Amino acid sequence: MIIQAELKDIETVIHITHTTIEAIYPHYYPRGAVDFFLSHHSKSAIEQDIHNGNVFLLTDNNISAGTVTVNGNELNRLFVLPQYQGKGYGSELMRFAENSILKNFKEIILAASLPAKAIYLAKGFKPIEYHMIKTDNGDFLCYDVMIKSL
Repeated sequence: MIIQAELKDIETVIHITHTTIEAIYPHYYPRGAVDFFLSHHSKSAIEQDIHNGNVFLLTDNNISAGTVTVNGNELNRLFVLPQYQGKGYGSELMRFAENSILKNFKEIILAASLPAKAIYLAKGFKPIEYHMIKTDNGDFLCYDVMIKSL
């Protein structure tokens, strides 16, 4: 079941987001990039997105297993806790977000981290930009901006 997150769910969204980043991203990025991701998905950023009605939670037997944020035609912050990965929850969140976006827009845009890029390519997204951010400690965070048109 996918429900709209409320402010009371902020710690759950933070937990899903930060736990997934800490478990997956160090296999792809140096520590400075991981820390950048964690600060980018800060409590205040998540709180603002929840306040705007853009954050959704996927629950499994009353346990929140994943989250996605939809902001206009942008698909953001799609995370599934590591212990729930491989069960189709990411695909379910992706379908939900795509359907929500395509009600009002003809294209979907997202920023794809290295661990997610292959998944998005398989779902029909095309890279349109490549970005590299130098983090505070000198590490680099690399990602692609990707697009999918109706």
